Amino acid sequence: MKKIVASGKTIDDAVRNGLTQWQVTEDRVKIVVLEQPSRGLFGLIGVKEAKVELELIPDPLLEAEQFLREVARTMGLQVSIDRKQTRDGIQLSVSGGGDLGMLIGRRGGTLDALQYLVNIVANRYSDSHLRIVLDAEDFRERRRKTLEELSDRLAGRVIRTRKEVVLEPMTPHERKVIHSQLQNHPKVRTFSKGDEPNRRVVIALK
Repeated sequence: MKKIVASGKTIDDAVRNGLTQWQVTEDRVKIVVLEQPSRGLFGLIGVKEAKVELELIPDPLLEAEQFLREVARTMGLQVSIDRKQTRDGIQLSVSGGGDLGMLIGRRGGTLDALQYLVNIVANRYSDSHLRIVLDAEDFRERRRKTLEELSDRLAGRVIRTRKEVVLEPMTPHERKVIHSQLQNHPKVRTFSKGDEPNRRVVIALK
């Protein structure tokens, strides 16, 4: 935990001085009064200043972003992170120079692993559960479109051959894309079988 000691003529002054050093608001710190100000002769203030200890309360998302930057740095990458709220949670989008494919991995495997770790880091510092979606170079959107096209193509094959198709193992998020794409299809249905991490989507005739 980061801590600093700040002083001022009054308790409020001392707190303000500490907040100014960190450039944060009061809700981001825990305050402990170390020394009360003492009044001098004739009630003058300033013989002994107030002294407070400020402890920085970690911000879950800032901690997650810092973790992500450190991981990228160990891979030789300098990245910037854009944060936005989506219907799936808080999305952290990574961009920057170098080969961001290293962060994505084969079919997003590395990205999924990093997303898991980033969620652990953020929720360690959060009072309520946070859901963070990690993306790089719009991989999630490109992957979603690829899976939707694959779904339609395989549904056509199932209709032609009248044989069910079993897809490769996928993450829960990717399986959801397949199910959503075909849920209203008039001729085929989808279901999942197997156990994680080898759970697969099956496309079959209705």
